[in-house]
Amino acid sequence: MKFSEPLSGLFHLRVEPRLDERGSFARMFSNAHFQELSLCTDFVEWSQSYNARAHTLRGLHWQNPPEIKMVHCVRGAIFDVAVDVRQDSPSFGKHYSALLSAENGESLYIPHGFAHGFQTIEDASTVLYHISQAYVPEGVRGVRWNDPMLAIGWPNPYSPIMSERDKTLPLLSEIQVT
Repeated sequence: MKFSEPLSGLFHLRVEPRLDERGSFARMFSNAHFQELSLCTDFVEWSQSYNARAHTLRGLHWQNPPEIKMVHCVRGAIFDVAVDVRQDSPSFGKHYSALLSAENGESLYIPHGFAHGFQTIEDASTVLYHISQAYVPEGVRGVRWNDPMLAIGWPNPYSPIMSERDKTLPLLSEIQVT
C-alpha cells in the first residue's frame, strides 16, 4: 500500500497488486501500517451503499460525535470527495477528490472533521465504508454538494440523482461546525 496525504489527516491509499495468470492480490489494510501513521484501526461498523444508477450523488455528510471513515468502491466507480470542515484548520473549506473503483482498488481514509460524499460514475456502483463510531441519526450533519465556496468539479453537476435532504443541506458559510 502507498499512502499520500493530500490534506492534513486525509489519506489516499493506493494498492500495489501482485499479478499472475490467475489475476491479482492486493493488501487493502494493514494494522501495522495504519499504526505507524497513527491512524484509526478500530472500525466498529461496516456499511454498504448500493447505487443503481450512474450520476447518483450522496453527501456531503459528517457525524457528531466525530467519526473516521475508510471508503472503498467494491463494484463500479465513484468520484469520491472529502471536504475539510474543521473551522480551525488551514485547509478549511478545501476538498480532495479521487476516482475510486473496483478496478483500481484505491481507498480514502477520511478523518473526523471532514464531510464526505460521492457521485457514481457507473450503474450498480457499490461503496463499502469502515466507520469508527456507531451511527447516530440525530448526529448527522451536512453541507450542500454544489456550494460555490467549495467549487467541487462533480462529473455530472447538471442532473444528479439525489435525496431531497441532500439537495437542501446548508452552505458551509451557514453552519457552525463542532
